[in-house]
Amino acid sequence: MSVIGPDGQPRCGWATSAPEYVEYHDNEWGKEIRDDRGLFERMTLEGFQSGLSWITILRKRENFRAAFAHFDPAVIAKYGADDFERLMADAGIVRNRLKINATITNARALLELAEGEFTEFLWSFSPAKQKAPKTLADVPATTPESVAMSKALKKKGFVFVGPTTAYALMQATGMVNDHLVTCVAR
Repeated sequence: MSVIGPDGQPRCGWATSAPEYVEYHDNEWGKEIRDDRGLFERMTLEGFQSGLSWITILRKRENFRAAFAHFDPAVIAKYGADDFERLMADAGIVRNRLKINATITNARALLELAEGEFTEFLWSFSPAKQKAPKTLADVPATTPESVAMSKALKKKGFVFVGPTTAYALMQATGMVNDHLVTCVAR
């Protein structure tokens, strides 16, 4: 069921507990992203969110952008030990060894693909049909498509992209539309 936001508009139930959520929900979540860098940023942030609340990532997003060269995979792919230590010392981001290493590994994997191939590849997993969810309980954590995306990404050398992270990426980038049927953003 939708929740009425501060402006009187119905929104997905998770979207009204903080101003950052309202902004993200209304202007970003579920909007199509069809460029390699934009998708790489969202994949990275979804990976960092694993085990944490999304509000933590939203509040640190500008710090992530600064720390990771605005998610330029060509720059990140060249990160070495000094960069890793710099990132581990950066209190402005989530300091997790596995997630930082995954970002560097994934930048390198992305660069193995032709320009635009990453975008085309990810979007190939978007389901042809999707039923609009009526309640948050109707929104899955994974789907057959996210499981397939996760497996295919791993075959291409990407790491820290399990089916749940893959589905969150699909939601965040408009590959699926999980705004509730009564949500103003649908």
